[in-house]
Amino acid sequence: MPASEELISMLLEAGALTSEWAPAFRKLPRSAFLPEVMWAFDTRTGQSSLVDRTASPEPWTYWATADAPITVQWDDGAYGSPRQGTVPTSSASMPSVVASMLRDLDAHPGMTVLEPGTGTGWNAALLAHRLGPHAVTGIEADPEIARTARDNLRQVAGDVHVVTGDGLLGAPDRAPFDRVIATFGLRTVPAAWVAQTRPGGILLVPWGTDFSPQDAVARLVVAEDGLSASGRFTGLVQFMKARSQRLEWPDDERHVHDWPGRTSTTSLGADDVAPTAPYGPRPFVLGLLVDGAAQVRHDDKDGTVLWIYSLTGRSWAAAVVDGDTGAGRVHQAGPRSLWSEVEAAWNWWDGQGRPGVEESGLTVTADGAQRAWPGAPDRLLSKEAGRRPR
Repeated sequence: MPASEELISMLLEAGALTSEWAPAFRKLPRSAFLPEVMWAFDTRTGQSSLVDRTASPEPWTYWATADAPITVQWDDGAYGSPRQGTVPTSSASMPSVVASMLRDLDAHPGMTVLEPGTGTGWNAALLAHRLGPHAVTGIEADPEIARTARDNLRQVAGDVHVVTGDGLLGAPDRAPFDRVIATFGLRTVPAAWVAQTRPGGILLVPWGTDFSPQDAVARLVVAEDGLSASGRFTGLVQFMKARSQRLEWPDDERHVHDWPGRTSTTSLGADDVAPTAPYGPRPFVLGLLVDGAAQVRHDDKDGTVLWIYSLTGRSWAAAVVDGDTGAGRVHQAGPRSLWSEVEAAWNWWDGQGRPGVEESGLTVTADGAQRAWPGAPDRLLSKEAGRRPR
């Protein structure tokens, strides 16, 4: 199936696709890497739908050439096709996201690239078209998907080396690399990726906190010491998370104790902290300021309850917003006053002129610690090296 010239024109006009990468997109359309049965995600409705090429060729073609994400695996493969599973675990990303990440990667012929999270192989094929197949090393955790990626790549892009294994470990036997581009979301940047990248090299990493399901792409430049890296975020995305870094939600019945806890009122509404509109910067930036916490929003006819849980202890908070009056009642308990932390973070963000994602960034230090800086590099927030809240 030929590439969609309409899609390519749209990506070029939007600035996501550059002229250097346009030939690869024309020669290697995403449709060549998609399975016969897939699940298309409609960004307008937030719903996934099954698309079978044999049964419904026209809808399959529409979604294959659309600027929309496609799920190709659920629940790490532990489901009976064609049933939709619970957690999407492998996908073909939106072409606009793929194009903009390749643009920001700034890879040129003569460079080598490590791609953890190879998936269907499309991104690796685009890299191989421009840099050469031997310049690209892919890593895929799922053996079946890795085999499919190798088959796809062999047919259209040559002998690209795809490792089956844990992408967080990198590929030390093929290092050093000039560039690393990850295609899954992270909560901790692996020190191995930094160490396996040449000084001055670039890591392009979807990174975020458990406070928001969204990630932002961190464009990190490796320092001369070869062990640390730092850079700004380029924009919001939402990727499937690394298997070992997925959020494990606390059990409500065990986590929520001493109800009603410390009570107060709040002038913040649920939309101030967790708006329903997708891809807003607020939850992501607030997550940089409220460390080790997750939030979930429940709406019904009576109003909204916004729950916040500590992931490192048993602190919790609930902001109950009345649907008729808009009045907010707050309950919180545990060593941390989580809603007070959220209010302080929101007030700081508002007082700083509401800085966006692109004004914030991330530093990975030589000892493996991570420091996110919301709004300015001099406001550093430490995250203990290697910590995964549970």
